Amino acid sequence: MAFAFFAIVMDYLFQSPRLGFRHWQKNDLAPFAAINADSEVMEFFPSIQSLEQTREAIQRYQQHFEAHGYGWYAVDLLETGTFAGFIGFSKVTMDVSFGPCVEIGWRFAQTYWGKGLATEGAKACLRYGWETLGFTEVYSFTASINKRSARVMEKLGMSYQGNFLHPKLEKDHSLEEHVLYKIECQK
Repeated sequence: MAFAFFAIVMDYLFQSPRLGFRHWQKNDLAPFAAINADSEVMEFFPSIQSLEQTREAIQRYQQHFEAHGYGWYAVDLLETGTFAGFIGFSKVTMDVSFGPCVEIGWRFAQTYWGKGLATEGAKACLRYGWETLGFTEVYSFTASINKRSARVMEKLGMSYQGNFLHPKLEKDHSLEEHVLYKIECQK
């Protein structure tokens, strides 16, 4: 008796050596909700997110894709096809001195921290932004106490632009002060 093996081939928009970038799918909800419910992953956000908040976030991400042609990309490990988190771009329209602009950001399940995936994936994402989306500059920001994300920004070659107070956080909130980084097209 012969056995047939079928590999599931994802339709990735682009890849890095270990990661595949794609649009969001229904089966991403549960693993992404687990990421958003992890207090360590969400340490530098105002709160963790519920399943319903995660569902609403994915819907916003999909609407952003439709409106702008880019967004937060769902990211899989190529070796296993396992959903690991997201990396991508967002159009920043909040009232800040550097806006409107394009922001790059990332969020991974804790399991994948410390393996260089955020840096590897963000580099691939920036390359896609320069070559395919035609971006000329990209910003990134995080709470000033989030040293891990700031370190990724530095590894990407982004330059520190200064600090600012996040307009969507309450005055004197522990996360209100943010660091801002920028990178220009590296074609």
